Amino acid sequence: MTGTFINVGAILAGTLVGVLLGERMPEGLQRRVLAGLGLVVLVIGVDLALAWRDTSPLYVLGGVLLGGMAGELLGIEERLQRLGDRVQRRVREARGGDSPVSEAFFTASLLFCVGPLAVVGAIQDGLTGDYEALATKAMLDGFASIALSATLGWGVALAAVTVLVYQGALSLGATLFEDILKGEALDALTSAGGVLIIGISLKLLDLTDVKVGNFLPALVFAPALVGLVSLVD
Repeated sequence: MTGTFINVGAILAGTLVGVLLGERMPEGLQRRVLAGLGLVVLVIGVDLALAWRDTSPLYVLGGVLLGGMAGELLGIEERLQRLGDRVQRRVREARGGDSPVSEAFFTASLLFCVGPLAVVGAIQDGLTGDYEALATKAMLDGFASIALSATLGWGVALAAVTVLVYQGALSLGATLFEDILKGEALDALTSAGGVLIIGISLKLLDLTDVKVGNFLPALVFAPALVGLVSLVD
């Protein structure tokens, strides 16, 4: 789990830098930073979503639709919102101020955990001890943390816990995922994740809120559909 620990450290360090910078940035400049980040996140999402070229778009479409319905029934977005709001209330009571903890936590968590580097890197680290992929991801996440926390605040740091649990679980259970998350299944997972990241970019750009949290089950449904079809074939 060496790579995951490096990743967590980079997120925390980036958040610290971003919070210190953000307090000195004019509101207009903060909005421009957030808009710029939204545009970059949009490009990242499109790039990841296009992984469906190596599989069938139907897996991704089915995964996103089924995932959205399941997430809506489970109320995932609402539960995540309540969790973030609970933390935010405590912060407000302690500091007497306001901070978008919920948005920062959820946005950063999904951005840091979705993508091939998170999955492949964590499995590679767990199987062979090679954490080069996660070290690269740590650098990217560190810079993203600076940009996010400069505008959304210290709540970005909470995403480090999500990364620790998610990537740590993949590394510790690497032998279980080795034969599952590969080939078309990994492509479907990556593409579905890219679609969700596009949803995040729309919110960062203040265009619309598609309740990305309710689509999180798509990350399970998309590769699962690949597995089901392979069993039939």
